[in-house]
Amino acid sequence: MKEIMKLFDTHFHFYDKNGEPEEYWNEIKIPELEYVLAVGADFEESKVARDFASKIDNSWFAAGVHPHGADEIKDGIACFDEFKNDDKLVAIGEIGLDYFYENSERETQKKIMELFLEQALKLNLPAIVHCRDQNDKDQAYLDAFEMLKDFSKDGGQFELHCFAGTPFWAENFLDLGAYLGVTGIVTFPAAKNIRDSVKVIPLDRLLVETDSPYLAPVPHRGKPNNPGYVIEVAKKVAEVKGITADECAKITTKNAFEFFRIEGLPEC
Repeated sequence: MKEIMKLFDTHFHFYDKNGEPEEYWNEIKIPELEYVLAVGADFEESKVARDFASKIDNSWFAAGVHPHGADEIKDGIACFDEFKNDDKLVAIGEIGLDYFYENSERETQKKIMELFLEQALKLNLPAIVHCRDQNDKDQAYLDAFEMLKDFSKDGGQFELHCFAGTPFWAENFLDLGAYLGVTGIVTFPAAKNIRDSVKVIPLDRLLVETDSPYLAPVPHRGKPNNPGYVIEVAKKVAEVKGITADECAKITTKNAFEFFRIEGLPEC
């Protein structure tokens, strides 16, 4: 009997409206989905992500503030210290820069990102970074690159999650030691830049994710996304890389365990 592949969705968002973690997990889990990382986008969501990870086997969480909410941080990030001793905290994030919507002032986004990068170094945890700019603009990538260059020099490790840039920027961040997370966007017909970027990402720097409940992949466009749909991401990444879906699962799961420094990498 052929062994079922073991996939790791390295980025999804769980909300209170999803119900209880156990009910949600039982509803969306497919046999191929073995591991998940619940990611916080602000303090309250980070607590919800922690709760999910505490109740679901083979799950972990990350705590941070999405750039959309940077303007809401008035008193620093000391409140996030409550997560630092949790065994299931494996990353700081998501954090970063978003100049597409600019829901927060750019300087504030950079300030909050810098505070969390300092925390990642202090706690010896990798950072999950969001970076998005307007079409044909590069300033977010330029600003993030300069900040992450310093972070990398200081020993920091990071992932560009939901990478939506160009091969040029993929290669520049790879030079800093980045891992790159690929979402369901890779299945969108118009997303040639994502598929071209996947081609230049070394296999040992690839991660697959859903970023659910957003960005449902083909053939589930128009539906709320969930971690079970990560299999469609893995299939498309495998197609682009010229490998099998099983190979993609094995490689990206191994990468996730190594990037997030999770002990007990299974034989898969």
